[in-house]
Amino acid sequence: MSDNTIEFFTLNSNTLKKIGILFGQENTFPQAFVDRVNEKAQKDNLPLVAELASITKVEQGEPLDYAVLIDRISQDVPFYRAMLKNAALCGTAVINNPFWWSADEKFFNNCLAVKLGVPVPKTVLLPSYTRPDDTNENSFRNLNLDWEAMMAVPGFPAYMKPHSGGGWKSVYKLDNLEDFYGKHPETGQLVMLLQEEIQFDDYFRCYCLDRRDVHIMPYEPRNPHHLRYDSQIKATGDAAKKLLATVKEYVLRLNKALGYDFNTVEFAVRNGVPYAIDFCNPAPDADIHSVGQANFDWIVEAAANMAIRQAQAHQDGQMNLTWGEFVSGDMFAKPAPAKKAPKKATEAEPAAEPASSEAKAKVSKAKKTK
Repeated sequence: MSDNTIEFFTLNSNTLKKIGILFGQENTFPQAFVDRVNEKAQKDNLPLVAELASITKVEQGEPLDYAVLIDRISQDVPFYRAMLKNAALCGTAVINNPFWWSADEKFFNNCLAVKLGVPVPKTVLLPSYTRPDDTNENSFRNLNLDWEAMMAVPGFPAYMKPHSGGGWKSVYKLDNLEDFYGKHPETGQLVMLLQEEIQFDDYFRCYCLDRRDVHIMPYEPRNPHHLRYDSQIKATGDAAKKLLATVKEYVLRLNKALGYDFNTVEFAVRNGVPYAIDFCNPAPDADIHSVGQANFDWIVEAAANMAIRQAQAHQDGQMNLTWGEFVSGDMFAKPAPAKKAPKKATEAEPAAEPASSEAKAKVSKAKKTK
């Protein structure tokens, strides 16, 4: 092996390909997912098996015994994030990509949405109220923010929330500038977004799996958690059809650019326009007690199908991660310029110079008679 060749994980061809799910406090989705994968594998006689992941040792450059790992917990456990990067380097298809997820955050998501033509609320990025550890005033000598000009971009009322994170933690509704100055100190070292409030007519939370399967759920974020999915779309008729089609298009556009295999996108709809509110949820809620039976059944089936596809596509000796169009550069690829149609030949403007002297004479005579 040459010095610049990476040695990837190679599964024993005589064994089943294993699909694992790594999870934390959730109880209903992981086992249902495992059971459904195994039911489908047995029914279709597929050489694979799913299980609740069991990690017995993590050694640098050594593989885990999984072709596919569904990650539902590393956002809360840094140990798992490091472990998953090692597993991916050794050939496991980790869902979602642990390298990209480590780099991604909500402010960048909004910036990307702007470039993709997906509507988002007006948003600005705020430095943390409390200086990060091991910094002092000299660490910020390049920062000379006009706070009032910043506040004027989203205006008020507005929402202030962490630029990275989820679960509606540390989210504040602000009614005016004084409200901001009063609540910003509570955020400590968190880097925050200040975002325009979208007073919505409809609200949706959308599962997106494998950048192809989309499930749109009416959602009411102002309800108690267990009642948020218990709502109905308010638009009707052709307006509803058009709205849902647009929402699906935006969901796919965002996830193809980001490269997420398992994600949710939230939209607040104002005057018929869906604004993407939050689309960095790579370990979204899938508990039956909050999403409800119908949504739970959909996510279990779609996740099982995705994992099976990933396991079947797994290639020994190769990197098996998904990378989005932003990283690959495909998002910025310009279409080839259209070829111009050849001009039609006319008596006054022949398409090509006649080859014979007889033909040249005919053209010359035609020009003189015009």
